[in-house]
Amino acid sequence: MIVGSNSSSDAARLVTPTMLVLWLVLATVPLWITRIGLYPYLGIEILIWSLYALAFNLVLGRAGLPSFGHGAYFGIGAYSFGLCQLDIVANLWICLAAAAVVAGLAGVLVAMFISHRRGIYYAFMTIAFGQIFWTLAIKSHRITGGEDGLLKIKRLPADFGLVSFDLTDNVAFYYFVLAVFAVGVAALWRLVHSPYGRVVAAIRQSEVRAAHLGYNVWLYKASVFALSAAVSGFAGGLFAMAQLAAFPDVMSLHQSGYVVMMTLVGGGLVSFWGPVIGVFLFLTARDVIGALTNAWMLYFGLLFIAIVLFRPEGIAGALSAAMQRHSLNALRRRGTSAMRLLVGGGR
Repeated sequence: MIVGSNSSSDAARLVTPTMLVLWLVLATVPLWITRIGLYPYLGIEILIWSLYALAFNLVLGRAGLPSFGHGAYFGIGAYSFGLCQLDIVANLWICLAAAAVVAGLAGVLVAMFISHRRGIYYAFMTIAFGQIFWTLAIKSHRITGGEDGLLKIKRLPADFGLVSFDLTDNVAFYYFVLAVFAVGVAALWRLVHSPYGRVVAAIRQSEVRAAHLGYNVWLYKASVFALSAAVSGFAGGLFAMAQLAAFPDVMSLHQSGYVVMMTLVGGGLVSFWGPVIGVFLFLTARDVIGALTNAWMLYFGLLFIAIVLFRPEGIAGALSAAMQRHSLNALRRRGTSAMRLLVGGGR
C-alpha cells in the first residue's frame, strides 16, 4: 500500500517497492484510460500536478510552513520555459533548467523576506508575494502576453545526443513526463529522509528547540522554500509543454488554493504519498463529476470540509490508521488463539 511506505527500511532506500509498483501501474495507463471514458491528457495532468504537489508538500507537510501563494512559482516556471524557448534557445533541457532556476531564484527572493516570520504572518506574506507575481504576469503584456497568455509554446524533442524522441503525441509525452516524475519522486524521497530532511522535520516540531541544538533555522526555512519553488517551477515548465501555452491563471490565489486542497485531502501532513492521492482524487473528480454537473467543486468542497473536521490526517492517514487497526486486531486474534491452545493443552 502507498500509505504504508514510510517504514524505516524504505526510508533508507533510493527506490522503494511502492515506487516500483506505482510506476508500473502508471506505465499501463495509456493502454486502458480511454476504455474507461477518460483521455490520455488527464494522465499527463495527474503526473505534473503530483510532482508540483510533492514539491509544495516540502514546505507545508515537511517544514510546517503555510504557503498559500505557491502557484506563483508554478506559473513562473511555465513562463520561464516559454520565454526561454521563444527568445533564447529551443532546447528542452535548457528550457526546463531555466524554469527551475528562475522559479528557484524567485523563491529565494521571497524566502529572504518571510523566513523570519511564523504562523499567520508567514501565510499572509506568501499570499502577498504570490499576488504580486500574478499581477506582474498580467500587466507585463509585452513579455507574458498579459491575460491572453504566452502562446505558441512547443513540445520540444527530448534529445539525448545519439537518439531523439518526438514528444508532440500525448502518449509519447506521457511517458516522458512519467520518466521525469519517477526521477523527481526518488529525489524528493531521498531528500525527505536525508539528514537535511530530518532537520526540516525537527523545525516543524519546534523552531526553538532546533535553534537551541545549533541549527540555523532561518537558513533551513529559506532553503526548503527555495527548493520547493524550484521543483514547482520545473513542474510548471512541463505544464507549459502540456498546454502549449502559459497563462496567468495558474498563478492566481484560487489556483494556489487547489494544491493546498489536494495536499490536505490526500494526507500530505502525515504521508509522503498524500499529495499524489489528493491530486488523483481532485483531477478525476473534476473530469468525472464535472461531466455530470458544473457544480463539481461543491461536492469536492464538501469532501474537503468533512476531511478537515473528521479526518484531518487526510485519506492517506485514514488508510494508514485502518491498516494499523487491522494488524492490531490480527495480532489480538492470534494471541487469543494461542492462549486457547495453551489452556486446552494444559487440560
